[in-house]
Amino acid sequence: MVEHRPLRDFVAYAILIFGVFIVAFPVYLALIASTHDAATVVTGNMPLSPGGHTLENYYRAIFVGGSRASREPVGHMLMNSFISATGIAVGKIFISILSAFAVVYFRFPFRKTAFWIIFITLMLPVEVRIYPTYKVVADLHMLDTYAGLILPLIASATGTLLFRQFFMTVPDELLEASKIDGAGPFRFFKDTLLPLSVTTIAALFVIQFIYGWNQYLWPLLITTQDSMQTIVTGIKKMLTTTDELAEWQLAMATAILAMLPPVAVVVFMQRLFVRGLVETEK
Repeated sequence: MVEHRPLRDFVAYAILIFGVFIVAFPVYLALIASTHDAATVVTGNMPLSPGGHTLENYYRAIFVGGSRASREPVGHMLMNSFISATGIAVGKIFISILSAFAVVYFRFPFRKTAFWIIFITLMLPVEVRIYPTYKVVADLHMLDTYAGLILPLIASATGTLLFRQFFMTVPDELLEASKIDGAGPFRFFKDTLLPLSVTTIAALFVIQFIYGWNQYLWPLLITTQDSMQTIVTGIKKMLTTTDELAEWQLAMATAILAMLPPVAVVVFMQRLFVRGLVETEK
């Protein structure tokens, strides 16, 4: 029987509502700002009700772009971010699942050492390897390319750890049964492990898609053309002005549009995402 304590429940819900307000109110302000003109936004007395420039602002953001620091339409920047985030997520899953499969199911010298070396890279700050990575990408002529945006970021110690923990929960009897049936390592991986790993793959895809979508420093370094900039760097450029007034209404409209794809991925894959994290913990 669950004991109800009105005061404790009230405090818990009050804290929850306050937390939701703290998170949601800036998003609401951005949404409202995206419906007003630039002059209204910068006055400091912007009303908290929608304005009358919604269609104009979103049409300019999606199809026209800004008239100052960033002229690239949001639609093209969204496509760049989607290609980059999807490529990073798929690449990380592909490499991580194969490396975890090798670490768990193959017996070779220094197997555990190899895993711990992979794991230790989690503690390596991005700033430590950012210059050598940039130098390699530049020497390979991959600046301002999708390959340059994606390939340096597809190695994932987190993904390897996640798949390793899941593979260690798979009963050894399945491996023995596959050997009795004459299945080799690849067939065991394809016919047994992959179907069992669907929820883990979904969980990692959500995590890595959001990771790739929110990248700022790396795209900022390797993209010099407006046609290759991602949505995150595009928003920053919209607000980077000299003597001209920043187009805050377009920046806020772009920010709202930038939230939609990650939210859609999380909502669409929510059940698989939760199941994947829970099953990995078993």
